[in-house]
Amino acid sequence: MRIATWNVNSIRTRQDRVLAWLDRADIDVLAMQETKCKDEQFPFEAFEAAGYEAAHVGINQWNGVAIASRVGLDQVEIGFPGQPGFDKDAGESLLSTPVVESRAIGATCGGVRVWSLYVPNGRALADPHYAYKLEWLAALRDAGAKWLSEDPDAQIALVGDWNIAPTDLDVWSPEFFRGRTHVSEPERDAFEAFGETGFTDVMRPFHPGPGVYTYWDYTQLRFPRREGMRIDFILGSPALSARVTDANVDREERKGKGASDHAPVVAELAD
Repeated sequence: MRIATWNVNSIRTRQDRVLAWLDRADIDVLAMQETKCKDEQFPFEAFEAAGYEAAHVGINQWNGVAIASRVGLDQVEIGFPGQPGFDKDAGESLLSTPVVESRAIGATCGGVRVWSLYVPNGRALADPHYAYKLEWLAALRDAGAKWLSEDPDAQIALVGDWNIAPTDLDVWSPEFFRGRTHVSEPERDAFEAFGETGFTDVMRPFHPGPGVYTYWDYTQLRFPRREGMRIDFILGSPALSARVTDANVDREERKGKGASDHAPVVAELAD
């Protein structure tokens, strides 16, 4: 079984490219982020024609997450328990009744509970969106810990664009990013906390060194200069991580005209 995650940066713009890659890479389950469309705009029929069931949540041209599966798509859930919201018009503080954004969708696919996640960016260390990001991660960690406490043998994959580079190995220049989001100590601590609950980065054992990235900014020739970040992850529960036989980044999908600024991350699971 092959599970992948990909921030597609607009599914309507990259529909053909995504579908071609699914076939070429022989993917069973794909979690997508930043679909940038409403539910009625998502290309369900195109995925169905390719042999995939799809579930999507999107309310405007921002955010949006989806799961496409050819091994079953059951128990679809929009948002995880306790998922916090944010109001873009809140000014300097979070509102008591903020809007829950389209950033999380879960489904059971071939016996694996897959969560497609688009973690808030954070924007800047002093921005209200940064506090929201940390609150969002803490709520997800608590939900994940509860799932594992209820069933330690659960097959769970928390996958998506985490907007965090957990170590200096995961950025092309620690000095360049110093004092910015994605690498701050609170964000890295929030990511590490998932490990304390039992979830692990399934790709790290296969690529322990530097230089393996999943995102390259469109500006400043970042991709050809290999100046990227690793911010897209598949975190597996103990039972799921034990099944992973390989994991990698398909860097080729960042190449060419019309590419997303992210590349897919793929994990191979033993039966």
